[in-house]
Amino acid sequence: MDQEPTRTRWRRRLPQLLRRALGGRPARAAPPSRPANPDAVVDCAVYADGRRQPGRPHYADAYTQTRHRRSFVWLGLHEPAPAVMADVGRTFGLDAFSVEQAVADGHRPTLQRHGTATLLVLRTAGYVEHAELTGTSEVIDTGDVMVFLGDRFVITVRHGAAGALTPVREGIQGRPAVLAEGPWAVAYAVCARMVDLYLEVAGHVEHDLERVEETVFARDRSADVQQIYQLKREIVEFKRAVLPLQAPLRTLTEPRPDGPPPALRSRFVEVEGQLARAVDRVGAYDDLLNSLLQSRLAQLAVEQNNDMRKIAAWAAIAATQTAVAGIYGMNFAVMPELNWRYGYPAALLVMAAAAFTLHRLFRRSGWL
Repeated sequence: MDQEPTRTRWRRRLPQLLRRALGGRPARAAPPSRPANPDAVVDCAVYADGRRQPGRPHYADAYTQTRHRRSFVWLGLHEPAPAVMADVGRTFGLDAFSVEQAVADGHRPTLQRHGTATLLVLRTAGYVEHAELTGTSEVIDTGDVMVFLGDRFVITVRHGAAGALTPVREGIQGRPAVLAEGPWAVAYAVCARMVDLYLEVAGHVEHDLERVEETVFARDRSADVQQIYQLKREIVEFKRAVLPLQAPLRTLTEPRPDGPPPALRSRFVEVEGQLARAVDRVGAYDDLLNSLLQSRLAQLAVEQNNDMRKIAAWAAIAATQTAVAGIYGMNFAVMPELNWRYGYPAALLVMAAAAFTLHRLFRRSGWL
């Protein structure tokens, strides 16, 4: 009978005890926790007035924060899974085609407009260190990076090991005046970084070309044609990454309502100039490789011709021996000196003299 009043008293005192435990403040319900960013998210941050805001929020929360002030979110992804990219697409309003493109790799540099977002695709490049160049050496590693640009967001999706964007983020965060221009400032920084990598890779490839050139024109001529072919294949892959970027960059330097702000167009012009340098160097390397290949093939043709002359010379020397032995091997009854006591040594002496004479003649003419 006393249990019911006791329970009633505890129900009345429980709120008071909770308020005392919380310092006199009423208890608040904990907000529902959002799961952490997926593993494909390299970094996610909100930028306001050119400065990064504290924390590394979930991309959905970060995008929500940009609605209340002049800011944008930069989401960096590396080889996202289809499910992750689909959720990112729903959060930022990307169309299905853009999501499908972001999951795949191997895209060609381009600039496209998808609904309210702009897509900029660039190829990444990295130099692969190697002790020596062989017929199977990997010299240049390429990938791609896709930059989705909206009014309040920029999403970078990278495929491949080359072209990490962490240095880009660190560098642009140190330039708040540029970053204050919005998402297009990130696009400018990514383009500048990729073009710098092109020039860096071109410098390393130049050293490989110098080594190949030395072996091609060395006295021993130890250059292997397969080495030249392999470097040629790597240069062609590098060329496909660099040359197609000229058209998108040229478009970004033109005044367009959906393009970068005027303050950034001059910076894109600088990047276009750097890209022109990279294009010139890649073209020069390609021409040099063609010249080296033609030179090496000409050397091989000369070497084969020399070999054929040597073979022909030795065949002529052997033919005289065969002729003498063949004639006296016919065993006709009436033959000069057939029954001569010194006929056999004389035949050997004639064969040796003929061989010696031909050998001297071929040596003087350069065939041996």
